Amino acid sequence: MAKRVLRPANLKFLPKAEYPYSPGSTAGGLIYTSGQVAWDDHGQLVGLGDPTAQTRQVLSNVESVLREGGATLDDVLKCNVYLADIRYFQAMNDVFSGFFADDPPARTTVQAPLAEPEMLVEIEAIAWIGP
Repeated sequence: MAKRVLRPANLKFLPKAEYPYSPGSTAGGLIYTSGQVAWDDHGQLVGLGDPTAQTRQVLSNVESVLREGGATLDDVLKCNVYLADIRYFQAMNDVFSGFFADDPPARTTVQAPLAEPEMLVEIEAIAWIGP
């Protein structure tokens, strides 16, 4: 099965020239989202200084990429979470647990510098939809 790029309507502004990547891709029953940040439908960063608002937007973007590939949050096997500051962990975790209320996926969370200083949270996901 050939790779298919996933670009939902709300992320149609990607790839930005300075960030050459696809929002997601799928092949062989797997969906990979790229690391999603808190860009809204117009490519503007939302929730400046607010890790709760940014996490909500980030996970909404993850969800839209999954949906474009035929998956839901229930299909997510693993998430990698990158926080600009590990002190945002609880704020991110509170929102994350709301999106993944039942049987949450495996997850790794680390502190890492993100692409822009205003970005506080980045999350990528891997989902299985079968062959």
